[in-house]
This record gives sequence, C-alpha cells and structure tokens, in this order.
Amino acid sequence: MFRRTKSEAPTSAAPATTSTPDRPGAKGRPTPSRKEAEAAARARAKAPRSRKEQMLAQRSARGDSTRRAREGMKAGEERYLLARDKGPVRRFIRDFVDVRFTFIELLVPLLVVSMIMGYSGNDTAARLSNTLLFTTLMLILVDFFFMRFRLRRELARRFPGESTKGSTLYALMRSMQMRFMRLPKAQVKVGQKLPDTYR
Repeated sequence: MFRRTKSEAPTSAAPATTSTPDRPGAKGRPTPSRKEAEAAARARAKAPRSRKEQMLAQRSARGDSTRRAREGMKAGEERYLLARDKGPVRRFIRDFVDVRFTFIELLVPLLVVSMIMGYSGNDTAARLSNTLLFTTLMLILVDFFFMRFRLRRELARRFPGESTKGSTLYALMRSMQMRFMRLPKAQVKVGQKLPDTYR
C-alpha cells in the first residue's frame, strides 16, 4: 500500500459554500445596519403613544396645512384661492388694478398730514388740509370712473361671451386697499405690461 503525500492531495474538491443552511427560528432577512436601526428607533419614538400626543400631532399637521394654504393664497395659487378670487377673469382684474397707480394710495398719508394740520391750531393750515383732502377724494372718484370704463372695455375684448358679473365691485374693493394689504398679493409691478391671454 502506498501512502498519499500532501502534494498528491486531490485538486478537484468542491469549493466551500458561504451560504448557511436555514436554521429553525431564523429571521430570513439581513441584519439591518446601525443607521437603519437608529432611523427605525427614531420613527418609533416619534409615533404618538397616547391620545394626547396624537391630538398634538394632528394639531401640528393642521397648522402646517393652514400655513401652506395661507402662503398659497398670498402667492395667488388657484387651488388655495377663495371662490370669489378664482378664474382667469378675476386674475386679470387683480393684475389690471395692480399695474395702476391709484390716488387712494395717497389717502392714508394725506389723512395723517390733515390731522396734524387740523390740530395745529392754525386756521390757514386747517383750511388747507381740508382742501387737500377734498381734492384727493375727488381725484379718487374720477380715477375710479376711468378705471371702470377701461376695465369693462378690456374684459369685453379679452373674455368675449364670458360672464363678468361683479367685476366692477371686485375691482373697486381691491383698488380701495393699500397695495401691501391686498390678498392675493400683487403679482405685477406698477406700469408693467399685462400678458395678452389669461386662459
């Protein structure tokens, strides 16, 4: 009998497999990394564990939704607007009013000046303040009539066949507000050329 030396060891042995056979009770999935485990732990910690925590989470979600809706309305996003502000006709009216300089924007500063001059005790200053205030009010009325005439003409040209009911009142209410107080916020600058179509 010949004894097999180390050099004569068989070279065709099957390679060792790295997979381990299924064990009873094994989880059947790879062990999560430390980062994944920490993320899952944070998610479990954030989950409301009581009715009070659940109510606080719902209130926070409502606050975020309300904040987003307010920002969308200020920016003029259609889905966040009130029913009175929706549609291409109302968007055009807002832009039509916002590109114009109106005398009503001078009314608040003039009221302050008029009050100061009126309480100064000087009869000439009081008469001058009253005249200035009356002149400003007359200019506001004249400006409004011109605006109404031009608005009706532009609506008939841009939106033929569409209902423009309430457009004059809508434009009046917006023009009576100070520019920084208007909602939705003005999307155009004073004197800017308006687009040809709003559809």
